Amino acid sequence: MATVDSVMKSAMCCRPDDTARDCARLMKEENIGFVPICNESDEPVGTITDRDLALRILADGRPSDAKLDGVMTREVVSCRLGDDLRDAERLMREHRKSRIMVCDTEGKLQGVISLSDIADEEDEEIAGRTLRDVAAREISQPHAS
Repeated sequence: MATVDSVMKSAMCCRPDDTARDCARLMKEENIGFVPICNESDEPVGTITDRDLALRILADGRPSDAKLDGVMTREVVSCRLGDDLRDAERLMREHRKSRIMVCDTEGKLQGVISLSDIADEEDEEIAGRTLRDVAAREISQPHAS
C-alpha cells in the first residue's frame, strides 16, 4: 500500500506574524492556493487559502498588511510520514478537508497532501467519495477561522 511520503508535495509555509500581502505574493510566485502557517519550530499552527485571503481580507475591507494570525484557520489536520494513503483519505473525509499537512514524529511540517494526490494514486471511487464529503462541507458551512 502506498504511503503519504510517496505522493506528498513539499510545502512553503508562512509565519503567524507574516502579512496577508506576503502570503498572497508567495501564493502567486509558487502558483499555490494553500499555505500552512508554522511557528518558529516549523510546527503547523494553522492554514490560509487564497479563498481565505479574498473573504477575510478583501471582502472584509481589512488592510493587506493584516497579520495572518488574525485571519488564518486555526484547525490543523495532519498525518505523519509513513502513514498509509487510506488513513490520510480518512482524515480528509472526517474533517472535510481537501488538503492536509504531513508532519514528522516531532510534529514538524514535511509536506502537504491533497485529495488530487490521493486520486492519482488510489481508487477513484474512494477519492470521489472524499471529494463529495469535502464539497458538502464547503457548500453547507461557512468557512471557520
